[in-house]
Amino acid sequence: MKDEQKNLAIFAVIAAALLFAWQPIVNRFFPSNPKPTTVESGVKEKPAPNPKADPTADAPKALRDRKAVLASTPRIPIRTPSLQGSINLKGPRIDDLVLSDYKQTVAKNSPPIRLLSPAGAEKSYFAGFGWRSDGIKAPGPDTVWKAQGDVLSPGKPVTLEADNGQGQRFRITIAVDDQYMFTIKQTVANTGGGPVQVRPYALVNRSGESADKDTWTIHTGPMAVHDGAADYDIDFKDLKDAPAKFDTTGGWLGFTDKYWLTALVPDQSSATSAQFRSGANDTFQADYTPASPALLQPGQQTSYTSRFFAGGKEVSVLQHYQNDGHIALFDKAIDWGWFEIVEKPIFYYLDWLFRHIGNFGVAIILLTLTIRGLMFPIAQRQFRSMAGMRAIQPKMKALQERYKDDKPRLQQEMMQLYKDEKVNPLGGCAPTLLQIPVFFALYKVLQLTIEMRHQPFVLWIKDLSAPDPLTPVNLFGLLHFTPPHIIAIGVIPILLGISMFFQFRLNPAPMDDTQKQIFGLMPWVLMFVMAPFAVGLQIYWITSNLVTIAQQQYLYSRHPQLKKQKEEAKAKA
Repeated sequence: MKDEQKNLAIFAVIAAALLFAWQPIVNRFFPSNPKPTTVESGVKEKPAPNPKADPTADAPKALRDRKAVLASTPRIPIRTPSLQGSINLKGPRIDDLVLSDYKQTVAKNSPPIRLLSPAGAEKSYFAGFGWRSDGIKAPGPDTVWKAQGDVLSPGKPVTLEADNGQGQRFRITIAVDDQYMFTIKQTVANTGGGPVQVRPYALVNRSGESADKDTWTIHTGPMAVHDGAADYDIDFKDLKDAPAKFDTTGGWLGFTDKYWLTALVPDQSSATSAQFRSGANDTFQADYTPASPALLQPGQQTSYTSRFFAGGKEVSVLQHYQNDGHIALFDKAIDWGWFEIVEKPIFYYLDWLFRHIGNFGVAIILLTLTIRGLMFPIAQRQFRSMAGMRAIQPKMKALQERYKDDKPRLQQEMMQLYKDEKVNPLGGCAPTLLQIPVFFALYKVLQLTIEMRHQPFVLWIKDLSAPDPLTPVNLFGLLHFTPPHIIAIGVIPILLGISMFFQFRLNPAPMDDTQKQIFGLMPWVLMFVMAPFAVGLQIYWITSNLVTIAQQQYLYSRHPQLKKQKEEAKAKA
């Protein structure tokens, strides 16, 4: 009796630790999306003073309203099915870009995602292109270029020209496709009297770190592909200590958020020197130049073609640029991690179901049914193992009484009993163990892939990649207060706890009273544990529990002795 009380006390401590410590653990290692906004949004951004200037971004000493900054320089508009914005002719820079297909929140009047903003505005983020040269004056950040073309759109490139007055003419031709890729052709012609050395450069500069946390499951921040591998090991804090430099042929570099990416793509066949570095005013920059400069004799010209990606990390788009655009490992912009071999099939199947059904929640339910159907033969073996274990319980009890003072002999006799009765004590664990990578893979898919972002299900569930926003603690929003997160359990997590409760009740009752008490509390502990996770993940688990209940009812009909033993144990209790 004392041992049982001791075991129950230990479990109570562990359960309490899970309830109170789980949320910080989740925030650190398994961050979820912020709760979706379901009300109308009309928040206006306010400029904030900023006393420092960034030499790499040549930012002004104080931030101004974005509209005022945009109006202060001549511009060429960008109009594509996926992007809206403008090119700054001073620089030149691509520094004004919104993603037409993605909103900031689920509110109907939510503005679209703004990816790029000009230097001098809040959250500046831009790409720039130019030349570096010794002995001649190359166009600088204050150079205003002349434009040929009135709008940049698919099939309508824009050509920018500048002359340094020393016999060198510079030209940048910018084209854009119907998705997120810009093609930049930089040309310099030497009409002077002597040879010159020039090399083009490209940069991406951003103010501040990513709003998405960089965790061991999802990388955000500086990222590069070089030497045939994806490099997720650079973070913003590292750059404050020292630049990260590398030489490569092929690959790319840029900044990745959970859903968005800016990437500089050099000529994939040329040797490139690249780096990440930090600047003043909490800015960070990725840039590159060809490894060797071009030597231009009088009358010669040279061109260098690169690309710049700015948009959403859509799986099909990334793979299109990787396969058809021949950009090395471009799909690695999504940090699939160790379980990529499981995550990608789950994503493709979910995406296929969604495109045919139109509701992502229903697609998750059908995915669950598919997985449980494939695992049903294993579930049958699990049940047979459970039946066998239940049948030998009296013999195990006898051994425990006989050898209670001789633990090594008890273990030896129990192993012989398993062998004689052809029972595997771990046989019931196989379905659970097999579901762990599936469960984690689905978590990653819901968190990583932009295709799942802001996908609704039914009623109040407007974003399956975010936690359930509705809780009975404040009477579903009727009481105007926000309850502490640890008790703000949503409706879907409560349904998860209920489904687990009924599933556990169908399992054969453990012989040990302490184990019974633990299994009785487990559904409600897990209800709190799962509450911060994405609703889509909870729907998967609820559906899995319901399928398990149905399978158990069926298997009880196939193993009547197990059902009888369960009822006898319940009657004794």
